[in-house]
Amino acid sequence: MRKNLHPEYRPVVFRDASADYAFLTRSTATSAKTVEWADGNLYPVVDVDVSSASHPFYTGRGRVLDTAGRVERFNQRYGKR
Repeated sequence: MRKNLHPEYRPVVFRDASADYAFLTRSTATSAKTVEWADGNLYPVVDVDVSSASHPFYTGRGRVLDTAGRVERFNQRYGKR
């Protein structure tokens, strides 16, 4: 097998600033920024836009679409005449 082919797999902190939530996991993601974790070690940190702490599916704060209004508009346009 070829050596030095795969990226380094190491602990990385993923941080969701919108939900003020961070978690430590192992990943190959790289970052120039670091953060000190609760155990006192420095880890690379990757800022993400959406995580399970801020995604509407997991939080239950999803928007309800007006499906009845859309169906009525569709029927008005393309319904039987």
